[in-house]
Amino acid sequence: MNGRVIGGRYELSTVIGQGGMGQVWTGYDTRLDRRVAVKLLSPAALTGPRTAADELRRRFVRECRVTAHVDHPGLVTVHDAGSDGDDLYLVMQYVDGADLADHLAEHDPYPWEWAVCVAAQLCAVLAAVHAVPIVHRDLKPRNVMVRPDGTMTVLDLGVASVLDSDTTRLTHTGEPIGSPAYMAPEQAMGGAVGPRTDLYALGVLLHELLSGNVPFAGSTALGVLHRHLYEPPLPLRQVRPEVPAALEALVLRLLAKDPADRPSGAHEVYEALLPLLPARGTPSGPMDPTRPFLRPHAPWPAAPRARPPAPPVPPLPPVPVVPPQAAPDPRISVQAPVSRGADVAGAVEEVKRLLGEGALTQAVDMLGGILPAAAAEHGEGSPVVRILRKQYASTLLDDGQYRRALPELRRLAADDPGNASFRHDIALCLEQLGETAEALAGFRAVLPAFEQGPAQDPVRAFDVRRRTAQLLIATGRHEEGHAELNRLLLDAERLYGPYHPLAAELRRSLEHQRQLGRES
Repeated sequence: MNGRVIGGRYELSTVIGQGGMGQVWTGYDTRLDRRVAVKLLSPAALTGPRTAADELRRRFVRECRVTAHVDHPGLVTVHDAGSDGDDLYLVMQYVDGADLADHLAEHDPYPWEWAVCVAAQLCAVLAAVHAVPIVHRDLKPRNVMVRPDGTMTVLDLGVASVLDSDTTRLTHTGEPIGSPAYMAPEQAMGGAVGPRTDLYALGVLLHELLSGNVPFAGSTALGVLHRHLYEPPLPLRQVRPEVPAALEALVLRLLAKDPADRPSGAHEVYEALLPLLPARGTPSGPMDPTRPFLRPHAPWPAAPRARPPAPPVPPLPPVPVVPPQAAPDPRISVQAPVSRGADVAGAVEEVKRLLGEGALTQAVDMLGGILPAAAAEHGEGSPVVRILRKQYASTLLDDGQYRRALPELRRLAADDPGNASFRHDIALCLEQLGETAEALAGFRAVLPAFEQGPAQDPVRAFDVRRRTAQLLIATGRHEEGHAELNRLLLDAERLYGPYHPLAAELRRSLEHQRQLGRES
C-alpha cells in the first residue's frame, strides 16, 4: 500500500503500528508538506450487517470530532477524519520522540523525580480527557511519547471505545478491551469503567517506572487479570528504598481494587504529586521529563534563527541505471531502502522534484531511503554517496530536524575535517538541541576559519560571534557574553554603520539583557 493516497492528500509511507483494529502509518500531507500519522481501521472491524457497519462509521466520525475538541498540549492533535472507499481513516499529528517504554529501558533505574514528573503531566492530560467525558482505557508506556522537550504526549485516545458501543461489555472474543498488565479490576471483569479506571492504569505505569516491572505479571492474560483482582501490590520501598513514603502511598491508593478507594480524580493525584516535583533549575539533558517543571514555558529547543547562507550543495548526480526486470516504484519508503541502481536513480529524480516543489519533509525521508542502497551499489566513499549525504544533511537542517542531521554532519566532518561548514552546522544542531556547552565549544573552534583563510566569511563570522555571546549568557557567564556583544556591536557599527539592521538588533539585545539584569 506504500504510495497510496488517502482522502486525496495523505500519502501513506511506512507502517509504524498494527493491532486488531487496524494499522498506523507514517504519511505526508501533500498539500501542506508535513509528516502525519494516519490510522486506518481494519476492514475486519467493519464486517457484519450493513446497518451495523454504517452505524460504526457514523460513530467513528463522531468520536473523532469529540476527540478533536479536547484541547490539551499533551494530546495528539487530530487533523482530519473520514472515509476513503471502504476504509475509515484518522489523520493525526506525527509525534517525534521515544515512547515511554523505550525511555524507561534507556534510563533504568528510572529516577523517581522523573517518574513524578511523568505522572504529573499525565494527570493534566487525564483531567482534560475525563472532562469531555472520555475514558482512555489503555493508558500504558507504549501509548505515551516523550518528546525532545521533555513533554508527554498521550496516544490512542478514544479509539478503543469507537469499536464497542457499550463500554461495559467484553469484546467478541470474550476478552476485555485494553492491555491486561494495566487493566483495572472492574475493567478486567467487564464492569462499568470511568475516570478511576484510568487512574488505576496510571498507578501501574508509575509502579513500573519506579520498580522496573509492572506490579502484576504472568504467563497468560487470565493469570494477569486474576492477580489484578485478588493480589495486593508490592510496596515500592521494598525494592526502591529511596522512593519517598508519600509517593509509595499514592501508588498504593491508585492500585486499590475498589475504585471508591482510589483518588477522586486526576486533579487530586496531581495535588499529591505537587510537593514531590523538582524545584526550578537546569534540566539534566535532552528528553528530560523534568524540563517542563524546571523551566516552565521556556522554549525548547531554542527558536531557530535563519541559517546564514551556506555554500551551495552540488546538484544531485546522475546514477548509473541497471536495467530493471520490472518497473520500479519511485516512492521510496523511509524504513525500506531500495537495493537496485535503477531504484536509486528513480528516487534521485523524485527527490529533485520534491525539492523543487519545496516538499522538504518528503525529500528528507526519501533521501534517507536512498542512502543505504546507494552505498551498497557504489560504495560509501563514492562521490555519488557523498553528494547524496551532503544533500541529506542540508535538507534535514532546512527542515529543522536537528537530531537527525547531527550524526550525518559528524560523519561528513570526520571524512573532511577541514570543512568549516560541517563543523559550524554541527554546533548549530547542538545549540538547537540544548547542548549549550558543546555548542559553545564548537562555535569557538570554528570561528577562526570564517575570520581568515580560504573559508573566510565575514557574515557567518558575525553570526557565530553572536551565537557565542548568547550561549555564554545562557550558561550563566553573563559578563563574558555582554562583553562579546559589545565588541560585536562596535565592529558592526565600524563595518556597516550605526543604522545597519545588525547594529540595531545588537543594541536591542544588549538593552534586553540589561533589563533582565535589573529585574533579577
